[in-house]
Amino acid sequence: MKNFPFALNLTAVSILAISMLGFSGCSKDPNSTGIEYAPNMYHSVAYESLTQRDPNPHTRDGKNMIEPVKGTIARGQLDYIYPYANTPEDYERAGLEVFSPLDSTEENIAEGKRLFLQYCAVCHGENGMADGPIVVAEKFPAPPAYNSERLKNLPEGKMFHSITYGKNLMGSYASQVNPSERWKIIRFVQTLQKQ
Repeated sequence: MKNFPFALNLTAVSILAISMLGFSGCSKDPNSTGIEYAPNMYHSVAYESLTQRDPNPHTRDGKNMIEPVKGTIARGQLDYIYPYANTPEDYERAGLEVFSPLDSTEENIAEGKRLFLQYCAVCHGENGMADGPIVVAEKFPAPPAYNSERLKNLPEGKMFHSITYGKNLMGSYASQVNPSERWKIIRFVQTLQKQ
């Protein structure tokens, strides 16, 4: 019983100390963080990857956006390594060596048609007859029809190469359609070549 007042005083002092510590972090400024332990961990220097003002002292080449290691492949792209360059020689090689990994199923052709109408019909027309809206409006020269002598036997590897890099006046669609979607479009275009 003699230690009871001491224990009460210790508890009261502890509560008082914790309360003072808690209130010391309070401020009228709503943006104030109060007292911080290791503030450099809360307010680290951010290096924005797409903006570069000064050389970054923490990287070998001084760039904020570190380039991937040579030979690495983006996640989910392992099946679509495309080692052909945007050259006339590789365009011809692609025609001989590149083949679709997708079968000509009804689903692939239907999805290819949907993508074709979304991305390609504006120039090539809904049926691949080079009568798209911007061609009819004479805003763009007509591409050859898919069933023309020039294109009716065009190999699928050359089509893939053309969608990937662009060909003549057609720009690259690599940023709009992924490799699997390109092959689906090609499966649909092959039905137009036979018309």
